[in-house]
Amino acid sequence: MTELREIASGLRFPEGPVALPGGDVLVCEIAAGRIARIAPDGARTVAAQTGGGPNGAALGPDGRLWVCNNGGMEWYDRGGRLFPTGCARDYEGGSIQRVDLETGAVETVWRDCGGEPLKGPNDLVFDRTGGLWFTDNGKERGRVRDVTGLFYAPAGGGPVREAVWPLHAPNGVGLSPEEDRVYVAETETARLIAFDLEAPGVIAGSGGKRVRGHRGRCLHGAPGLQFFDSLAVEADGRICVATIHKGGVTVIPPDGGAAAHVPMPDPVTTNIAFGGEGLRTAFITLSMSGRLVSAPWPRPGLPLNFLNR
Repeated sequence: MTELREIASGLRFPEGPVALPGGDVLVCEIAAGRIARIAPDGARTVAAQTGGGPNGAALGPDGRLWVCNNGGMEWYDRGGRLFPTGCARDYEGGSIQRVDLETGAVETVWRDCGGEPLKGPNDLVFDRTGGLWFTDNGKERGRVRDVTGLFYAPAGGGPVREAVWPLHAPNGVGLSPEEDRVYVAETETARLIAFDLEAPGVIAGSGGKRVRGHRGRCLHGAPGLQFFDSLAVEADGRICVATIHKGGVTVIPPDGGAAAHVPMPDPVTTNIAFGGEGLRTAFITLSMSGRLVSAPWPRPGLPLNFLNR
């Protein structure tokens, strides 16, 4: 990708970009516990102080910014290049938050699912009914790691239910253009899993109950040492998964065919969002080096509910 443009630098492990119609981009700074608003010229302001570790974000049907907060991490700083090393010392659990972008006010919506605390909510997407899918990546504490899953909250305020369990460090989540599939990227396994849906929030064949030992299909498993992070979907259904270690974006056809890799100049490439005219610009977070970059994309992104439509 030869036309990469740096929009902002000096960000504290950026993630969760949201490309607003007016040209600004909202970015979660995980290591700073805040949401930044970045103008096209790179000027930035603080949209909200969330605390913890804001990780993924999306505009909801209420016009608020909904945020997956992982509860915070510890960081290794190598000359200004950040990398997470585990659960924050002051960790008090994960949550789903809601931000009023006019005032910066932050509201905690959910901290648990049926009494089980959320561990490290990571990424989220709204379906056309206003229902919310989100993943919980969990936390590591020494040799112990949470076993987590994929969650859904119907429009109108929940309650949250766990749709799939267990998954191995579920990270990116997205919907197919027809919303008849939900995609989940697992981090350490570098697998992209597709779950067919029979209704909003309902995994096919589940009867609306939690699916154990899931019924998904592995569309792609990345070879070698690669981690999968967050994702976005193109208008034609291809799934673009931010990829760590190899550093870039892995583009996977919806039929699970041959994948392509778009390299980025940061081994910790964590997320991608589409914006600009015709949704033909990709906004990509290069987290270890603290940068938000953009690039023209060969195909348009899928319009997101309550943002681009």
